[in-house]
Amino acid sequence: MKSLVIFDLDGTLLNSIEDLGEAANYALKQCGYPIHSISSYPLYVGNGVTKLLERVLPKEARSPENIEKLRTHFIEYYNNNDTVHTTPYQGIPELLKVLTQRGIKLAVASNKYHEAVVRLINHYFPNENWVAIEGHKEDYPVKPDPSIVFDILLKSPTPKDEVLYVGDSGVDIETARRACVDSVGVTWGFRPASELRAHYADHIIDHPGDILEVLSKV
Repeated sequence: MKSLVIFDLDGTLLNSIEDLGEAANYALKQCGYPIHSISSYPLYVGNGVTKLLERVLPKEARSPENIEKLRTHFIEYYNNNDTVHTTPYQGIPELLKVLTQRGIKLAVASNKYHEAVVRLINHYFPNENWVAIEGHKEDYPVKPDPSIVFDILLKSPTPKDEVLYVGDSGVDIETARRACVDSVGVTWGFRPASELRAHYADHIIDHPGDILEVLSKV
């Protein structure tokens, strides 16, 4: 039986792509680079802000110095505009409420910078049973490195066979595999189901409520 569910944030709990894209485009404009359509951003996100900004820069401009300049503008904009368009996916608030009522512990493991993760969770889901809220921290490896999962397990000791990791990308599925916990890939997020299958997700679901069915079987 599972007693802890770890969720990715962007593309899993929250549809945040428009706010992320607008922040990146703002940073690009401030530095004189071409912007991208919001519809292209699902392919750019998933590996943290630094990798996002590297991907949106022209190839010839992808120096550490340019990425850092973009990052400064991105953080400035995103910190003030991260809830303009962002919304929980339909069914997520209800799912979290049910899990909390059942006494199942909840955690977040995101490659978004830590301060934003904490702020967004407290804004959208303030009343749930969060035992850990973890985002990316400076000089710390990003997913699919499993360290973030191990940090959660240090804060809330749980046998690995009682942990379920839920995410929308191959990065998430690989993170779960490296952490030796069961994975659920969700198809409502930023990446296609084919990516989840290619990374051998233990389960693939189409609706948040399907997590309850998975929990009843594992």
